[in-house]
Amino acid sequence: MQINNITLYSCALEETKHFYERVLGFSLIDESGDSFTIKAGESELEFRRADSHSHPTYHFAFNIPNNRFDEAKAWMKDKVVFQTEDGEDEVYFSHIQARSFYFKDPSNNLAEFIARETSPPSAEHFSIESVLNIGEVNLTAAEVVSTGRELQRFGIPVRKHAPLSENGFHFMGDYNDGAFLLLGPSGRRWIFSDQHAEFHPLSVIVNGTIRIEADGEGGIDIRRAQPS
Repeated sequence: MQINNITLYSCALEETKHFYERVLGFSLIDESGDSFTIKAGESELEFRRADSHSHPTYHFAFNIPNNRFDEAKAWMKDKVVFQTEDGEDEVYFSHIQARSFYFKDPSNNLAEFIARETSPPSAEHFSIESVLNIGEVNLTAAEVVSTGRELQRFGIPVRKHAPLSENGFHFMGDYNDGAFLLLGPSGRRWIFSDQHAEFHPLSVIVNGTIRIEADGEGGIDIRRAQPS
């Protein structure tokens, strides 16, 4: 599975644009008074202005080359404050053979850089141009099982064919592709933070043909994307 585009909402749009464009150096590919879009490797990340009464937050991850984790962390150390868990500011996930570190952006989103064994190496020293794509985004659903089944109907499997459950946390996608929708219920704490999964509106396009829309109240709509 490939994540082509994610659209999120922000109550700090200008600060978030400055962070991704000026601090981290992502290329700005579109903007208006109420939105902006950056290029993240083969993916696009769009932020739109949120309603003034809402404070949406999300979790998403950027895939980076599997041999550049230490360089990426050193490159980022003067640009962000690393999130910690049990006194550590990075983690190795043995079950997926990946290393990650986490940080917050000005919209209070929990962002992650992750180097997976399945991601390709790079011969170049790390820069923001080394980011490969968006590798994960949370998908918080009121009905986890039915949403998971609908994703499967559209050809998006559960990693390792794990059984679906309403209280479970499911990696929806193909392990070899290194991109996943993180499907789960509200209330789950995101590691390396004090945040919990909540219902917020978002849009995700995967494999160029599937649009997934969260309505902000737990409902998830999945359909074929209209040609652009």
